[in-house]
Amino acid sequence: DLVHSAFVFPQESQSSYVQVKVNLEQPLNNFTVCLRSFTDLTRPCSLFSYATRNQSNEILLFKPKPGQYEFHVGGKFLFFKVPKNLGESEHVCASWESSTGIVSFWFNGKRWPRRGLQKGYVVGVPASIVLGQEQGSFGGGFDVEQSFVGEISSVFMWDVGISDSEASGAMHDQCGTTPLFGWGNFPYEIVGEVYLKP
Repeated sequence: DLVHSAFVFPQESQSSYVQVKVNLEQPLNNFTVCLRSFTDLTRPCSLFSYATRNQSNEILLFKPKPGQYEFHVGGKFLFFKVPKNLGESEHVCASWESSTGIVSFWFNGKRWPRRGLQKGYVVGVPASIVLGQEQGSFGGGFDVEQSFVGEISSVFMWDVGISDSEASGAMHDQCGTTPLFGWGNFPYEIVGEVYLKP
């Protein structure tokens, strides 16, 4: 149980990350990812990277600069502009459904206007899921210039969409629907220099 803890990424690195130790058996027609991050980086950095052997950016939550997020599905992506909260942690959730392609994005519990991406696509398995690095290839291909420095916590992933109230709940590590993995029962392996701290 990692509630009230955070992964601390102390410095730029090409080899330090957190591997999420989960075996997803079924391809995803819907999914939601939520997490909290705290950083003072102004350069691009990767928060959550889900790669398959065919597609390194199968799912990617990426921060190109303060006040902006990129959400990738199957190698295509949308930008979301958000307030610049320098010196504060930021909570985001991103949800996608294949049947319509509709993407929902929440920033600090508030939903942004819905948009569309990759209608009809199916997110593949098996997956390599990594926090703090952007996978250029399955389980590797990291770029130090995209490595995350700071804190990541409250990571959840569902194989369904979530409601506005569930997105708010995820900010406080509460989840109504059972996740594929979540912060209360998080399967992980630290590689390199990352620390789990209260």
